[in-house]
Amino acid sequence: MEATVPDERPSTEGPATFREVFAQHEFRAVLVAGALSWVGDYVAKAAVTLLVYQQTRSVALSAAAFAVSFLPWLLGGPVLAALAERYPFRRVMVACDVIRMVLMLLIAIPNLPYQAVLVLIFAATLANPPSQAAKSALIPQLLTGDRLVLGLSLNSSVGQAAQVVGYVSGAAVAAISPEMALLFNAATFGLSALLVRLGVRDRPAMLNPEHRSHLLRETYQGFTIVFRTPVLRAIAVLVFSAMLFSVVPEGLAAAWANEGGRGDMSAGTAQAVIMVANPVGFILGGLLVSRLFGPARRLRLMRPLAVIAPLVLVPALLDPPPLVVALLAGLCGFAVAGMLPMANGLFVQALPNGFRARAFGVMATGVQVIQGLAVLVTGLLAERIPIPVVVGVWSAAGVVLMAVATLRWPDRQTVDDAIAAASAANAEPPPRPATGAPEPRADDGHRRHAVT
Repeated sequence: MEATVPDERPSTEGPATFREVFAQHEFRAVLVAGALSWVGDYVAKAAVTLLVYQQTRSVALSAAAFAVSFLPWLLGGPVLAALAERYPFRRVMVACDVIRMVLMLLIAIPNLPYQAVLVLIFAATLANPPSQAAKSALIPQLLTGDRLVLGLSLNSSVGQAAQVVGYVSGAAVAAISPEMALLFNAATFGLSALLVRLGVRDRPAMLNPEHRSHLLRETYQGFTIVFRTPVLRAIAVLVFSAMLFSVVPEGLAAAWANEGGRGDMSAGTAQAVIMVANPVGFILGGLLVSRLFGPARRLRLMRPLAVIAPLVLVPALLDPPPLVVALLAGLCGFAVAGMLPMANGLFVQALPNGFRARAFGVMATGVQVIQGLAVLVTGLLAERIPIPVVVGVWSAAGVVLMAVATLRWPDRQTVDDAIAAASAANAEPPPRPATGAPEPRADDGHRRHAVT
């Protein structure tokens, strides 16, 4: 199968429009299906935590019910994502939605023991890595050029909006009936599967059976292509660094709202304001920057925004009131979202087709692990040091980290060469099976297609 990718390097052309992106009917189906799944997921998280708490009256077990949804990424995200490369992306997405729908229906059975609930929710979340990897790899097949960048921005913004809507509506519905919330989640997965099945054209798998090797070897190749390719490695460092500090206000919001001065604001309101600020800023930043600036301008803005993102959190040192904390967190989210779609677009363009799902698994797992570690470490520091000091100093360190990452950014020629090498690899069919093939080499773009 021959797969061609047009030249998508940043140019001086104007930005893509929402009309152009939504004109792609397959992307519309994928976007709406993803929104349904995300909203259902967040509703289910609220419902499951309440369901377990009602049965056990244990805060620890309730928290475990929430945390178990992250375990598949931590325990085997890249391996599970590598599975998506072996099968047609549409089939992977539909199968994962159907599996999650059935498991959510089982969890909704009244009076199910909490141990069974935890096992079933873990089983359901095992479908998240391959489903999201398939979606990530499919979108570049639907959109090209600046439409891809805007599409990625829309996809990220919809995910953030789904988080806000899902948590708020999930808490409300779960308070009435957790089982009803779980049935709602099952329905969203069913609708998502139907939308993808009817709205997306079937395409062959990127990794044909004759080109497969051992699953662990294929997973390792995903790590290799990301961290041995200078441009991909630079993007990974930039994205991971951004995740290291942008999640901290959200992760410490509960303690911050209860320990700091709030004025006339209740602790619950203060916590909610701080927690939703970053997603709201992310939504605005992703949509506005992608829409108002052309590709060339966004490329120039990417590195300044990367430094600005942690910089706006440094004033937390002054122990501001919750509304100001929320403003700082929102500005941070705005800056991160402003640079992230461009980074994602470059990442996709410099990546051979046969590695897209695996590379997504590597990146998504890194994001999950880094966010968890950032909240864990800052939480431990906050046991001995005031939260405003922890957040302010942590963010100041983030400014230094981001400055180093941007100074080490590859030059334009290196970026262009990486995109050209990936385009050349994508234009040719794999010449031989992957079994016994050499590992992909970042310094030899003309050979990387050999293992796809």
